[in-house]
Amino acid sequence: MKNRLPTLSAALLCAALLSATAAHAQHPAMQKAGDVQYVCGGIGIDESTAMRAAMKDYPLSLLFATKSGDYLAKIQVVVADDKGQEVAQFQAQGPVCLVRLDAGRYTVKANADGGKTIDHSVEVAPAGTPGKTLDYRF
Repeated sequence: MKNRLPTLSAALLCAALLSATAAHAQHPAMQKAGDVQYVCGGIGIDESTAMRAAMKDYPLSLLFATKSGDYLAKIQVVVADDKGQEVAQFQAQGPVCLVRLDAGRYTVKANADGGKTIDHSVEVAPAGTPGKTLDYRF
């Protein structure tokens, strides 16, 4: 048992370091569409882990996947305010998008390559409050 302890400790340390490295991986650069800032990514395990860890820092997160759970990218996104005015339009280059929006009500439309469009309404809370996540399953 004494011989196993150093090996087990080393294995746990390596696992912790790998996990910390993945959690601190950089996500893609911030983009801008109108007055809305966003970043989309999540391709690969490190980027996916980093994007998911950053979700808590954004008022709105978008997730794109098939109904079976496979992640999707290249989704057309349109964000409109409660008056129906478009405030942003962009193509999600990854399955996770982190969006900075002012507080208010929005409709977020996502269109997959197959032509299917899904609309979700969301109330974005003021800064400093927990963000919302919209899950799109095509």
